Amino acid sequence: MRGGIMDVGLGRLVGPRGALDGRLPRRMALGGAVLCLGVTGCATHRIHEQPIMENGDRVEVPSGSEAADPQVAEDMARERERADSIRAEALASCTGDVCESVVRGELALGMDETQVLAATRTTAGSWRIRRSGPAVVFMPRTVVGGPSDGVGEIAMVRLDGGAVASYAYREPTGLRLVSRPEDATTSGRASALAEQLLREGDDLVARGDFEGALNRYDRADVLRPDDPMIGYRIATVLDKELRPVEALIQYQLFLHQMELENIEARGDAAAKMADAIAQARQRVIVLEKQTQ
Repeated sequence: MRGGIMDVGLGRLVGPRGALDGRLPRRMALGGAVLCLGVTGCATHRIHEQPIMENGDRVEVPSGSEAADPQVAEDMARERERADSIRAEALASCTGDVCESVVRGELALGMDETQVLAATRTTAGSWRIRRSGPAVVFMPRTVVGGPSDGVGEIAMVRLDGGAVASYAYREPTGLRLVSRPEDATTSGRASALAEQLLREGDDLVARGDFEGALNRYDRADVLRPDDPMIGYRIATVLDKELRPVEALIQYQLFLHQMELENIEARGDAAAKMADAIAQARQRVIVLEKQTQ
């Protein structure tokens, strides 16, 4: 085999001049064929297939009505029809401010049951309704994702003699009750929120969390700036935190708002205010000496 070239495909030995020197043994021919197959199997193969999606293509998502169970879609359609019927009946029987509240989608004192459902865009199935003589109480059937109006999530509606006497909203600071016309106004909502913040602040003071209490009192002061007792609460907290300069200024602001001879309150309320003024004056004297 010296100087020769092996023709693997033919299994023959070719000499330097191209002459056939004879056939190779059968075993060598089979080995060459296996080698060819191995080399072919290791080669890279490119497969050209049609792409499923191109860059920028969008996946078509079926709409809710198309994807929903036909029975569910039918039930939802009937529910919408009932709500539309309730709204039409409510608007046909309402007058004045109640009509405006129904159109805005807000509860109002004096509404009847149909108008409550219309204002909240609900049907009777959304509520647990309890009846005790002339009193009717609407409670949400579910706590999470329950009925709401244009103002917020509703916690309870109470009717007396067929008209709404009070209702409550579920808010981050707790429940807010509306039982008077002024409670439903912007100033009424602000006053109710301020009252809740003051209660939270008092609880935090009792637990020794003065920073948390100061946070609640400051927020209440923004909502109800004409209440001098909020300023007194702020002053006492600053005093307890050993912040004499701030406490002194807050005491002085409180005394500026409240003068004992101008107090119109009577009884226990007057006594409490007079005591607060007396203590504020004493602390002003002490703090002025400390800050000099």
